[in-house]
Amino acid sequence: MHHTYRLFWTVCVGLFCYGVSANGLGAEEPPAINPFGPVRQDRQDAEPGYVELSDGRIFVGSVYMTRDKRVKIWDANLQRQREIPLRAIRQIECKVEKEWMEREWRFKELALDEKMYTGRKYPARLYVHTVTLRSDGRTLTGPLAEIIYVRPYADPTAGLDASKLEPQRFLLHKRDKGPPGTDLKSLVYVKLVKLGKDAYEEGLAKAAKRAKSKTGALSPRLPAGNARPVEKRDADEPAGGH
Repeated sequence: MHHTYRLFWTVCVGLFCYGVSANGLGAEEPPAINPFGPVRQDRQDAEPGYVELSDGRIFVGSVYMTRDKRVKIWDANLQRQREIPLRAIRQIECKVEKEWMEREWRFKELALDEKMYTGRKYPARLYVHTVTLRSDGRTLTGPLAEIIYVRPYADPTAGLDASKLEPQRFLLHKRDKGPPGTDLKSLVYVKLVKLGKDAYEEGLAKAAKRAKSKTGALSPRLPAGNARPVEKRDADEPAGGH
């Protein structure tokens, strides 16, 4: 009797092991993880789109903020601050509320309570932002201060590695100022942040158009006929030649 039970359990264990082995042969083994391989730079919270600066430059790619960060803006209708995830935003548009040239002052030597004008000025500016929501197109307008990152998409056909593409960092200001001696034009700001697949395509078209216009502006124009272009002279060289 004891021998019969032992034989029964031996057969059961053998059949179980065979079934596990058969299932294992049909399953696909998980890929091996290389601990020394490149770190993936994909961000699940990133959105396709572009950033446009006030000087016309366009930065297209994957747009994101610091992880778990949301855009904070004052909602005048609800009289409270709203926190909006980037994926819920269609665009952020910036407009200049006020700008001026501020005088630079500094304290006189050995006088802690008396200032003197240095003779220099610096640009200063106040901004207001309008956030357009993606779901219903509703807008919220007010001051905000955030940091936006844009990482260019890697083209696999060009052999580019996404992990080696450094993201660009952009500041959205409530108020900004430039160094003394500069003007308002040189105080560049983020004019527009646009998100979504359509925005990404729009950004590519804008960037290509700008690059084409700059190339055309920089290409030299030859004089009419077969005349050769006039060679550049040094400032101290006389116009009449030797």
